[in-house]
Amino acid sequence: MPTQIGLISLGCAKNLIDSEIMLGHLQDEGMTLVPDPELADALIINTCSFIDVAKDESVGTIIEAVNARQEDPAREKQKIIVAGCLSQRFQKDLPGLLPEVDAFIGLDQVTDVASIVRKTLNRDLEAEGSLDTVTEKSRYIPDYTTPRFRLTPQHMAYIKIAEGCNHTCAFCIIPKIRGQHRSRTEESIVREAKGLIAQGVKEINLISQDTTYFGMDKWQGLGNRPKPTSGVDSTRGESLSTLLRALDGLEGDFWIRLLYTHPAHWSDELIQTIAECPKIARYVDIPLQHISNHMLDKMNRKTDGKYIRDLLKRMRDGIPDLSIRTTFITGFPEETDEDHQELLEFIKDFKFERCGIFQYSKEEGTRAHKMEGHVHHATKKKRHRELSSAIDEVAEEINEAQLGKKKRVLVEEEGIARSMWDAPDIDGRIFVPIDSTVGEFLEVEIKDHRGYDLVAK
Repeated sequence: MPTQIGLISLGCAKNLIDSEIMLGHLQDEGMTLVPDPELADALIINTCSFIDVAKDESVGTIIEAVNARQEDPAREKQKIIVAGCLSQRFQKDLPGLLPEVDAFIGLDQVTDVASIVRKTLNRDLEAEGSLDTVTEKSRYIPDYTTPRFRLTPQHMAYIKIAEGCNHTCAFCIIPKIRGQHRSRTEESIVREAKGLIAQGVKEINLISQDTTYFGMDKWQGLGNRPKPTSGVDSTRGESLSTLLRALDGLEGDFWIRLLYTHPAHWSDELIQTIAECPKIARYVDIPLQHISNHMLDKMNRKTDGKYIRDLLKRMRDGIPDLSIRTTFITGFPEETDEDHQELLEFIKDFKFERCGIFQYSKEEGTRAHKMEGHVHHATKKKRHRELSSAIDEVAEEINEAQLGKKKRVLVEEEGIARSMWDAPDIDGRIFVPIDSTVGEFLEVEIKDHRGYDLVAK
């Protein structure tokens, strides 16, 4: 009997691709993928550890699997393997904290997963302890030839265009987990996109820790590295603009969505590229985190409020029918009532088409962890409620303005679709006639709205 593998994937889309790569390699090695964990010879849990909530979910999922194995005689010999960001971040501590786990895989071991599974199946946990394969620094980056078993619907896929991050935001642990920024080649990404389109994919979502930094790590010499907020052009080599134009030139009926951009590296050229490329979705995901100069400086965001306001104006002026998606952090250390009020007014005035708010999470290993002036949890909750209320009011206005408009949508599942303004698993839905064909584009007219969702005919 072939080895049966179960996998639980937690966290973001970047983590999902790591899961798909592991499954692709396991399948190539003749192992069988099973949907039910209790049927698996080895259960892989791909974890997230970005913030406390993600860590809690990851640890809870691991403990749940361990308990299920202890309680079910049929799972007595099942091996539990923990992969992903939790393993990478806490590589020195996890084997001691979770001795019931049979093996730990880091971010650079996703292509070695089949051999690690075989070694784990042949080990005695009680006699030999956990198998720890995690390396100290992450350097891996996928290619178009990398085996992958997609977990997304047939009509939608993610492409990871780079790995790691060169930013040093005070609240973020990602660079320490995933390493420095490493861009793929433009050719590799275009070849992967061609393959996905040939398989019937209608939506390609470009992701990385910072998609706007694409190609910049390959520019030779520090003198060629653009300074934050100075703008980026493609005259020195590959950039996000050259990549988008190459993807837009591919044959087929599809659209491309741009996720995880950083405000510091936007340029007029990138704005013009999106405006001129019809297959690039009129949707920009640009986490701003705050608008107060005081907070942006404390967060080490390399931008200020004036720059952000000017950039957003240039985006809206330069790209017709644009939807801007952003997220903010409330309750960062030393955030004052004045900082909070400035953010509140900014959300009300700018009226982002898509917006989210997160309470600051104190993460060990970040610069912010050691800062003084941490905001009381009750204050954070109060500010979160006020900001969420403002976001809800703006969303109501935005949806009201959509009534009577015609939109092209991609049917996600029976009776549910998304427009260019709606990223998968993040934004709202559009209810469409139930007989619409899943995975196909549809022209609809918006007739009503319900909360964050629209109703169309």
